[in-house]
Amino acid sequence: MLRTVRATRYVLPLREGGSLPAIVEADDLGLYVVKFRGAGQGILALIAEIIAGEIGRVLGLRVPDLVFAEIDPALGRNEPDAEIRHLLKASAGLNVALDYLPGSTMFDPAARDAAPSPEASLLVWFDAFVLNVDRTPRNANLLVWHRKLYPIDHGAALFFHHYWPSRESKIESPFMEIEHHILLPWANEIEEAAKAARARLNPALLADIVALVPDAFFEAIPAAPGAATSPAERRAGYIDFLTRRLAAAEIFEQEAIRARTRLL
Repeated sequence: MLRTVRATRYVLPLREGGSLPAIVEADDLGLYVVKFRGAGQGILALIAEIIAGEIGRVLGLRVPDLVFAEIDPALGRNEPDAEIRHLLKASAGLNVALDYLPGSTMFDPAARDAAPSPEASLLVWFDAFVLNVDRTPRNANLLVWHRKLYPIDHGAALFFHHYWPSRESKIESPFMEIEHHILLPWANEIEEAAKAARARLNPALLADIVALVPDAFFEAIPAAPGAATSPAERRAGYIDFLTRRLAAAEIFEQEAIRARTRLL
């Protein structure tokens, strides 16, 4: 179960993309990067953050600790920026936050950053599994902290949930987007990483991870044609997708291997 903290001070906006995350201080005196439910990407990004992030943690990746962050709309009452005041007001209640890693930098091959082959291979496998399109040279979403890699920002994963009828076609998707993965040049042990990942994941564990998503998040999803409606139905849909995608993992594993071959 994820901890819940209460935001006590808005510290600094992180003007990245359209989601406008921010560093906040919480009642446990910790600093967190909050992903707001009222941002343009909406509640689905928070659901993806929880599910993908916790899958990554189970696989042994250094995903910063995830917590729920309770936002009081009064938090922004003295904020001079109207956009931020509106965002905080629209994000009242539970949001998702990641532990802030002070002094971390974005992974950048141009700065001679490199990745160990086993870790790069596992990250490539993980992103292909959860359909994460956002780990590219343009936007690495990969921090370097004390010379170690920390994958962040998984709100773009599981993108089938933006159009639920596409779910079936994504289960056996080779995920061609993997050719743009920033760590592909170092991922020369994909087969070994795949075996390790499959050994760690199973349907029961995936169900436990999906269970971390609060019913209130599922209830906040706007109704859409072809989509489940109740929290139980939505939860079952995610579990079914992840379980069947794991069973079909060889499809995206082979595509990742082919993509790296083409790269070389």
